Amino acid sequence: MGNAPLLVINSGSSTIKYGLYDPHSLACLKREVIKIHEGEYQATLEKIIEQCSEVSAVGHRIVHGGQHYAKPVLISDDVLSRLESLNTLAPMHQPFNLKAVYLIREKWPDMPQIACFDTAFHRDQPKLNQLYAIPRALTEKGMIRYGFHGLSYEYIAEQLPKHSDKASGKVIVLHLGSGASACAMEGLKSVSSSMGFTALDGLMMATRCGTIDPGLVLHLLAQENMSTAQVTDLLYQKSGLLGVSGLSADMRELGASSDVNAQEATALFCHYITRMVGQLIAELQGLDTLVFTAGIGENQPAIREKIIQSLNWMGVEIDNTANQQNAARITTDKSKIECLVIPTNEEHIIAQHTAGISIQLTKNIKQDYIP
Repeated sequence: MGNAPLLVINSGSSTIKYGLYDPHSLACLKREVIKIHEGEYQATLEKIIEQCSEVSAVGHRIVHGGQHYAKPVLISDDVLSRLESLNTLAPMHQPFNLKAVYLIREKWPDMPQIACFDTAFHRDQPKLNQLYAIPRALTEKGMIRYGFHGLSYEYIAEQLPKHSDKASGKVIVLHLGSGASACAMEGLKSVSSSMGFTALDGLMMATRCGTIDPGLVLHLLAQENMSTAQVTDLLYQKSGLLGVSGLSADMRELGASSDVNAQEATALFCHYITRMVGQLIAELQGLDTLVFTAGIGENQPAIREKIIQSLNWMGVEIDNTANQQNAARITTDKSKIECLVIPTNEEHIIAQHTAGISIQLTKNIKQDYIP
């Protein structure tokens, strides 16, 4: 592996984050977060690629790895074909993730590109936590609970021992951003997660509905005469904070609004989280540490306070000053459960995996994750 930097591209549902990293020290040389407006995605990617004149490898966040990939992988034609087959399972992410791969191929045909999956961190969950109560033949086709935001959770698991002496205990991490999910960990491994077959399930999100009665979907199709495309658009793009408030998908705007629908959207967002935290506590049979991360989790004290208040019955005691300051620890010394705020860094994890596979390629060592 040479000295040219690694390029990391992290395409989210509302932003493109990219960075350049030293291939040896993994020091971040440049990092930028670009808000994406409708119709500008490809142009933004092309501009990013054009600015990066010399790189040694490119690492990508790929949302869905399906059943095939439980580790990062060097992208080949076969890998790309398999990932394309998963586009319908993550329509807000996967096609855009892969668009970046194709654009890199056009500019640098021989450039090593590494796929790092949001599903991979959860693939070792207990089998029961991956199953749906559907016919086994469908389960065997891959219709299982995958879980997402795995790169974020992997980073938190890596950082948690630096913040807590209970890191290997019973932990719930709340990744709260435009996409939102919860993950229960024990021994720094994923035990259970709120998202399932797609990134639509679980917590209420900016524009996604989260957990919903499947019968409601059937009703929309059969009684409201909506097409599959219309229902998909409704549940992915027009629900969540945006749908309930009727005003905005941005928690900052809703938090500053006196509109009753905005306040109800915020309250419902926290209510979904409270219910999920209760479920995960039951699965873990207790809780030592609650971690907040991602845009809302890291920067919205009022949301953290509402969630922590719902856990007062468990002896959780918030430190209001620390919470307002977005401090690393936001509970008092008397609190029976510690609550932490740890900024996530998915790009760092992608850079780590990209550097690791690049080293193997340089040494001509073929590992099981390099097809």
